Amino acid sequence: MADMSVPADLTAITLPDDLTADIERAGYYPALVADVVKAAVGREEVRSHLVHQETTFDQDSVRRHITVLVRTDTRLVIAHADDFVDHMVTDTSREVATATTECIPLSAVRGVMLTHVTENPSEYVPGSLGREMTLTIGWGAVSRVDLLPGQCNDPDCEGGDHGYEGTIAADDIGLRISAEAEGRAALDRAIEFARDLSSSIGR
Repeated sequence: MADMSVPADLTAITLPDDLTADIERAGYYPALVADVVKAAVGREEVRSHLVHQETTFDQDSVRRHITVLVRTDTRLVIAHADDFVDHMVTDTSREVATATTECIPLSAVRGVMLTHVTENPSEYVPGSLGREMTLTIGWGAVSRVDLLPGQCNDPDCEGGDHGYEGTIAADDIGLRISAEAEGRAALDRAIEFARDLSSSIGR
């Protein structure tokens, strides 16, 4: 008799070995995370991926969070999993995790932004790209508006209200990757993924 505890469609889906290895290396409920990614990616071929784990401190608790980014030929798949505090559960030894996926058509991705942080820029070594990077991806779901008082270019202006000037930036997801915290290999993988995703959008 077939094992009915696992959906048949998931048992038939496999992830690339390097993606599976990165999920297992992160160590955050790898079986759950792998299945969540499988359910979202389906039978599409994985072209590139990035696995990023971070630990945050929330008052008296320590929470772990993992983000998996996957690019297929048609979509950017984003999977999040993190610890969840269920206040309805009285048994404090019981662990609860939430996992969420979002699928964005590549045609909808508006931009990929990389911010490199470099110490001692006067001693920068060509090709190193610093030791820390923030990867920001925008597709229009979340926009940030930065407002500043309007500037007047008239040197004889005696003041007055010139309104506000602003910029709208889309930053639906942002990941900070540090070579000091996660290793140079993790930073290089993030740069490689960003390069791949950048070249696949806007077609």
